[in-house]
Amino acid sequence: MLKIGLTGGIGSGKTTVTQLFAALNVPIIDADELAHQLVAVGQPALKRIQTEFGAAVINADGSLNRKEMRERIFSDAAAKNTLEVILHPLIYAAIQAKINQLTAAYCIICVPLLFETQMTAIADRILIIDCPVGQQIERVKLRDQLTREKIQAIIDSQISRENRLSKADDIINNSATDADLGQQVKALHHLYISLSTL
Repeated sequence: MLKIGLTGGIGSGKTTVTQLFAALNVPIIDADELAHQLVAVGQPALKRIQTEFGAAVINADGSLNRKEMRERIFSDAAAKNTLEVILHPLIYAAIQAKINQLTAAYCIICVPLLFETQMTAIADRILIIDCPVGQQIERVKLRDQLTREKIQAIIDSQISRENRLSKADDIINNSATDADLGQQVKALHHLYISLSTL
């Protein structure tokens, strides 16, 4: 089965594109979704996070305090590294387990930080969802109500747009209309099906 690693900067439209592929009955494996499941109440990963970071990162109901955790890893590279050491092997294993259950011609593996987490080996081809940085900022402002400065800081913490595009096998330009986006997805869908039969 052909494995497509889908990624892109914050606000580039990864969710929209994965929904379009899902509408074509393509299996979607979402790394963020798996990460959420891995840190659910009662999961071993959550206990390890509490041991490493203390009670402040746990809510009163025992769940992960995502806001606190986000602030910590964003302001402290060592904290970010510690969290990645805990979660990344588990996410990788969870993705592999999902792949092993599939029988489709190809699947989409959505990993927002595919390059930053060195997880490219999980995919046969890399699909980048791209749009201008100004568009990313406007979309995230609307979606998350973050300040322009905060969004820019997140963008700066990710691999640069140029570097990301240089590593792409395929690129979807998500700066145009929804209809245009749908056409690009359909074209790639046919390409991936043809490649999967080789």
